[in-house]
Amino acid sequence: PMISGRGLGHTGGTLDKLDSIPGYVSTPPMDVLRKVVGETGCAIIGQTDDLAPADRKMYATRDITATVESIPLIVASILSKKLSAGLGGLVLDVKTGSGAFAAKLEMAEDLAGNLVSVANDCGLKSSALITDMNQPLASAAGNALEVRNAVEFLDGTHRDARLEDVTLALAAEMLVLGGLCSTVDAAMSQVTRALHGGAALEIFAKMVCDLGGPADFTTAMDTYLPQAKVQYDVMVKQSGWVNQIATRDLGLAVVQLGGGRQTASDALDYSVGLTALPSLGDQMEQGGVLCTIHAASDDAAKKVEQLVLQSISLGEKPAKTNAVLQRIGGAEI
Repeated sequence: PMISGRGLGHTGGTLDKLDSIPGYVSTPPMDVLRKVVGETGCAIIGQTDDLAPADRKMYATRDITATVESIPLIVASILSKKLSAGLGGLVLDVKTGSGAFAAKLEMAEDLAGNLVSVANDCGLKSSALITDMNQPLASAAGNALEVRNAVEFLDGTHRDARLEDVTLALAAEMLVLGGLCSTVDAAMSQVTRALHGGAALEIFAKMVCDLGGPADFTTAMDTYLPQAKVQYDVMVKQSGWVNQIATRDLGLAVVQLGGGRQTASDALDYSVGLTALPSLGDQMEQGGVLCTIHAASDDAAKKVEQLVLQSISLGEKPAKTNAVLQRIGGAEI
């Protein structure tokens, strides 16, 4: 099981994304959670009244009290949910860069080290991968838009390279940590087969259905996912290579569109966000589309256009980056 939270600061919450799927129950009773995990093998849910109840209140409070980036509170929040779920092993994705809570690598190392250390002290075998967040993980940002991107990733319609690199690395690490594969290479081969062979899509579809979503969601998501009234193309002002992305500011643009919370009680517009986002190193031509803003109105789109333009810098040379930067903890491999 994956026990997730809602949006904090400039970041989107996994539960907010899944709540864009009609009928999906993100806080099921414990007996339903056990049944889904037992029969399907996975479940992505949030805290219920019986599962890490105090963290729900702390989580909402952090978002409005300037404590989103407190490492002790991050460690407590993450591990309270994981330990409550009764996990046998845990692989953590700790991000660093302009879009992460840990903007500097040193902070990410501190966070990852604390998470792995505390988890191991609690008897939970764990490891962490530090991954780069100096650019969006995928080409979409926004709740329903990211769900669509995830389904297209699973069914092969569209796979962002960085998303694939990070996903496969984390999945392979899980197989090694769980003792299902003896080497990372063997694990990578197995998870690649699961993705490209359709097994991962099948399991996701079953999980959505078992948690109350439509049985045909992955084959008919256009029927179910909300779509913004306006799709506004942001145009490239001058040719060049993408050499810097202010990922945090792109997240704030989504918040301004209504896709994130500025107060704990804010209602979300699941349809808004950004698509066709470029990656570091992409070559852009003047007059081409830099990205597309999905908004409730033309005015809303134009209000964030300048922020989006300022968030993506072009230069004479492409930037280079690695998706997975470092590994902390776990068994020797």
